[in-house]
Amino acid sequence: MGEVFAGRYELVDPIGRGGAGAVWRAWDQRRRRYVAAKVLQQSDAHTLLRFVREQALRIDHPHVLAPMSWAADDDKVLFTMEMVGGGSLAHLIGDYGPLPPHFVCVLLDQLLSGLAAVHAEGVVHRDIKPANLLLEATGTGRPHLRLSDFGIAMRKGEPRLTDTNFVMGTPGYFAPEQLSGEEPDFPADLFAVGLVALYLLTGRKPDAEALVERFREQGVPPAPVEVPEPLWEVVASLLHPDPYTRFRTATGARKALAAAVELLDDEPADQEPIEVFDQLGPLPPGFGPDGPEPAPRPRPQAPPQPAPRRAPGGPSAAGAAPLAPPRPNYPPTRPYTPPEPFPQPFPQPAPPPPGRRPVTGPAGARGRAGPPATVVVPVLILAMLLLTLGVWALTLG
Repeated sequence: MGEVFAGRYELVDPIGRGGAGAVWRAWDQRRRRYVAAKVLQQSDAHTLLRFVREQALRIDHPHVLAPMSWAADDDKVLFTMEMVGGGSLAHLIGDYGPLPPHFVCVLLDQLLSGLAAVHAEGVVHRDIKPANLLLEATGTGRPHLRLSDFGIAMRKGEPRLTDTNFVMGTPGYFAPEQLSGEEPDFPADLFAVGLVALYLLTGRKPDAEALVERFREQGVPPAPVEVPEPLWEVVASLLHPDPYTRFRTATGARKALAAAVELLDDEPADQEPIEVFDQLGPLPPGFGPDGPEPAPRPRPQAPPQPAPRRAPGGPSAAGAAPLAPPRPNYPPTRPYTPPEPFPQPFPQPAPPPPGRRPVTGPAGARGRAGPPATVVVPVLILAMLLLTLGVWALTLG
């Protein structure tokens, strides 16, 4: 797993690098979600003060990517932002080259909308360029732009952190008044918006100094081949060298852009759709959509078996065959004797031949029939009675 920063943010993998530090995909353990974490080294007081300014910026707008929270750990500080996975406008130009005018107008309208919210807070961005304009991964749907990276932004009236003759920003996107050392103001941001618009429409990075020279020599120069005339009027007003002739507010530029869109020709039916891909890539092993995946449970192991016993006085050298465990000493039992077979039934006498009377006397009689039982019993009773009367008569005589 990754390093846990300040006991809350688990750094997953780096997704970008800026002038002041690296940007990481991080898992917020408290909010249970992935965030973008910008990690800075506290190298000097100026860097720390810029961090304090940037993380203190709280602008809730759908086209502004402002910091959400911050933390400090030893010599490092970080602040977090929402994850935006579609890459920047620089990635989009690298994939498709010049973009269709209607598509560019949607992006410019969203940029000016977010910039109006930033200016309403009294903040001058000072570093508007394609790499700082991020896109949600919307596929072939309507694009969604986010203005990011407020590392050198400052509020009007705040003290500068650099010398007057030192210019902060990205070379090639400076307004003429920035190069002369004037205080940063809102029209300087609008000049950078004009350069971004020209880059999106032509697919080439504009030469700001050459454009300013052409304006000063011949006024508003003719529109480039790739830029429709109604749209060029808005872009040229953004690029005017004189900040007082330029648009003064992002809201005013946005209104002029909406009027120019009404005059544009319809897009051709066979035009290739612009698709904004997810540029972040898959999560590294050990991380899933719902955060770090739990480690697999260890498989249960069998309890250790006792060492086999050796015979008393037997060999003790390694490798001797262990003795078999003793058998239980049960009491002896009698040997098993099978039961005797069940006796056969008594034989029955054979039936008498036909016409002969069966013998009913006792067993062993030889075919002679005895008197029936109904005659023998009364005779015996009468004999016993006579014997008793005789005994009684002798007694009386």
